[in-house]
Amino acid sequence: MDQIDVYFESIKTLVLNYLPLLVMAIVVLIVGWLIIGRIGKVASLGMSKMDESLRSFLQSMITIILKVLLLISVAGMVGIQTTSFIAIVGAAGLAIGLALQGTLGNFAGGVLILMFKPYKIGDVIEALGKTGVVKEIQIFNTVLNTPKGETIILPNGAVSNGTITNFTHLGRALIEIPVDLAGKTNLEDLRKILLPAISADDRILVDPQPSIGILALKPGTVSVAFRAFTAPQNLVPVTGKMIETVKYELEKNNFAAPIPHSYVHTIVEPVN
Repeated sequence: MDQIDVYFESIKTLVLNYLPLLVMAIVVLIVGWLIIGRIGKVASLGMSKMDESLRSFLQSMITIILKVLLLISVAGMVGIQTTSFIAIVGAAGLAIGLALQGTLGNFAGGVLILMFKPYKIGDVIEALGKTGVVKEIQIFNTVLNTPKGETIILPNGAVSNGTITNFTHLGRALIEIPVDLAGKTNLEDLRKILLPAISADDRILVDPQPSIGILALKPGTVSVAFRAFTAPQNLVPVTGKMIETVKYELEKNNFAAPIPHSYVHTIVEPVN
């Protein structure tokens, strides 16, 4: 019986010593959890001007970090040694960071894209050699839809570090069709006939007006460019239609193609 009394006394002492700490730790945990939830909402309101994807991600990151710190603090209150635990968490974080270098680069690129907005959903862009309409801007990737019906997923890290061509930013896209014609082609006649035909397509913008200009002069050949602007979303179909129009009008009005030229050089060797 004496041994049992000793056990009960030890348990009683343990409860009396640790119960207040445990109760305090539970109170701190509950109150801290509620405060962190409120901080998350306030942070979300403070980031209201940011993109929705970036705002929700940063809000989640803030709340997760604060909750981890809260749990470590509560563990320390009840007497759990947290030094080793913090060291393990730090080492694990370093290992994960090294293993996910590319992913973290894509995350940083996504943050930059969402903050500085070089393009937005619906824009027609060219990046990493790919052209398409921006369907989604995710925190790690940008999703493009192409006129061929393809879905292309680009890593944000490489996109943010590369050259981005935004065809939508100015609200218009240039169509340029180069054609070689005979050197004696009358450019004024060419403009009088071709420009009204090109402008007949309602999808061609009036301002800036379509134009025809010389690209280069070669023996017996003049290289001209038929230029017109259209809305970025119409770029592919209008380009195809404009090529058909140019071909039809050139053939209909007998604008000649360049005549091939051959040059013969005669080398006369001196007679000794």
